[in-house]
Amino acid sequence: MKIVKRDGHIVDYDQQKIKIAIGKANNEVKGKEKVSKEEINEIIKYIEELNKKRILVEDIQDIIEEKLMALGKYNLAKKYITYRYTRELVRKANTTDKSIKELIEGENEYWNSENSNKNAEVVTTQRDYLAGITSTDITRRFLLPEDIVEAHDKGIIHFHDADYFAQNALHNCELINLDDMLQNGTVINGVMIEKPHRFLTAATIATQIILAVTSSSYGGATVSLTHLAPFVKLSYEKYYKKYKERNLKEEDCKKFAMQDTRKEVEDGVQTFNYQVNSMTNTNGQAPFLSVCMYLGETDEYKDELAMIIEEFLKQRILGFKNEKGVYITPAFPKLLYVLEEDNIHEDSKYWYLTKMAAECTAKRMVPDYISEKVMKELKKNELGDGDCYPCMGCRSFLTPDRAMSLGNIANAKNYVKGKGKYYGRFNQGVVTINLPDVALTANGDMDKFWKIFDERLELCHKALQIRHKRLSNATSDVAPILWQHGALARLKKGESIHELLHHGYSTISLGYAGLYECVKVMTGHSHTDNGEGKEFGLKVMQHLNDACAKWKDDEDIDYSVYGTPIESTTYKFAKCLKERFGTIKGITDRAYITNSYHVPVFEEIDAFSKLKLESEFQRLSPGGAISYIETPNLQNNLDVVFEVIQFIYDNIMYAELNTKSDYCQKCGYTGEILIDDNLEWYCPNCGNRDHNTLNVARRTCGYIGTNFWNKGRTQEIKERVLHIDNKKA
Repeated sequence: MKIVKRDGHIVDYDQQKIKIAIGKANNEVKGKEKVSKEEINEIIKYIEELNKKRILVEDIQDIIEEKLMALGKYNLAKKYITYRYTRELVRKANTTDKSIKELIEGENEYWNSENSNKNAEVVTTQRDYLAGITSTDITRRFLLPEDIVEAHDKGIIHFHDADYFAQNALHNCELINLDDMLQNGTVINGVMIEKPHRFLTAATIATQIILAVTSSSYGGATVSLTHLAPFVKLSYEKYYKKYKERNLKEEDCKKFAMQDTRKEVEDGVQTFNYQVNSMTNTNGQAPFLSVCMYLGETDEYKDELAMIIEEFLKQRILGFKNEKGVYITPAFPKLLYVLEEDNIHEDSKYWYLTKMAAECTAKRMVPDYISEKVMKELKKNELGDGDCYPCMGCRSFLTPDRAMSLGNIANAKNYVKGKGKYYGRFNQGVVTINLPDVALTANGDMDKFWKIFDERLELCHKALQIRHKRLSNATSDVAPILWQHGALARLKKGESIHELLHHGYSTISLGYAGLYECVKVMTGHSHTDNGEGKEFGLKVMQHLNDACAKWKDDEDIDYSVYGTPIESTTYKFAKCLKERFGTIKGITDRAYITNSYHVPVFEEIDAFSKLKLESEFQRLSPGGAISYIETPNLQNNLDVVFEVIQFIYDNIMYAELNTKSDYCQKCGYTGEILIDDNLEWYCPNCGNRDHNTLNVARRTCGYIGTNFWNKGRTQEIKERVLHIDNKKA
């Protein structure tokens, strides 16, 4: 018999625990009020003869109370009830001490591998985690209803970022309105920052803005290089004026001014990269930053923007030095390269940038690619025009702008009437539904599946409403950089941010995980079969969208379907499924479940078939999604990279290539660090297994992770098959 504990965990039945509990109450009564050993054994026998495969611990306690009352042991029953109540208070009184002790001593598996870009041994990260443990405890005990906590603990849903939820002012991710802040000034820590007059200054201020913004939120942030381009022109004009004043020839003035400008762009980009990677925000990490490279965002400053993009790609191809002085693949910033008519064809003016992007991807795993063509087909604003814009962080996409008819509700100084506004918008947070759990609970019954699905969706809806309501209590004063000084808005002091949470200005995300396992349980097929499995998978995705559409219409809150990264949650969900349903071959026999709509990592499929298939599911994940292909080393086979890039442009909105670029500090090996059967990383050249001397970079749900992963994610990485060979295209 299995016992289901209050937190959802399942343990083996142990009659000794019943004897101890009754015994402690027995010690507090006298004479005839005591219960004999024989009577205790009778109670235990009754429980065991129920022959239940599983029983809730609360049900056992109810039975004990009823049996004691039936025996006339009223005083003893009262003492047992008091003991039970006291134990409940103890459980609720403090749940943080043990977690904090384990964190500090490096013994907590969850916090040690919670985030592949955070080192739990570093004091700044520990400080963030200490606050996170406290916040999670407060969230569980005071801020969330019991049914949400119970569903979260059982892995039925996942309430994301509970470690930040206690503060009512923190949101998930954003597109920073860098243009407004640089052109019209901002304030950081009470210090006014006026418009810069050269590129180097603008790049430096941008990093300070990024640090301040990401310290006031907990998700990913994105900036656009387009917003830095005007300052390249200002620098050029300054240099041109200097040489003109020296009475140089016009030709020489332009030549020397351009040389100086290029050098300043080089220095500015280097400063930006060094700052972003060396700074630590209040989350105990470098900012989770994405940088967008989109030539189509500007006509006036397109050549200046191209110069910045070229330098970013050049420096990323080189890489960043580790502590040994060896160039390696950095985690940040993530680069987003938009494919468009001006750069996708060999005869395009900016094809040279796409060639550099391909080289960079082959060596450093970035940039990732956004297809302007496909995105404009999918993202139609309220005027019916297609829009193209970057994601907030690694994969969170805003819905097409519905705020145009509302006017300038954020009071942005760079607002243009009648034009879609994306920078300055943000996401309110995520709650994820575990799709395999829905299918396994339904046990193959299709009618039951849709009924349970709707029940679970309402549970997610309730949790999302709680997220929204808590954030709606915030005023602009809680994070002036966000709400008063241009990053997201320019509200007055003390003004509520409530309006920005409605009308489509910001999104709130219904996440989902494990579509493959869900479809496999219900149909016996993979959702990649182009038949029954795929058809059912698309129905599941549509059902998620229909739920969000209904909630949005009812509440004027922009609910959106989001392909959850589930970095550490993939392991948690897998463990919970195994505990709840046992080991089921092909479903619960791994330490991870499949991300979002992705083809499972172990399924053999070629790159182009994978991207084409996933494009159909990506369309039904409008709040966020990214597809990828796994590749060998393609540095000497760029023709294949070009072919993939062209395919992305024509077929899918957002995709990336996962390559390998690792380094062993002990022997100097460069290549792929491997994983053994015990899920331990090792250098294939010298056998080194010390994480401190292995530089490993792997794609982890959109971002590149560099601090290793939990067992579930590590197994998932180990089992990834290649989607492309290394032959010439």
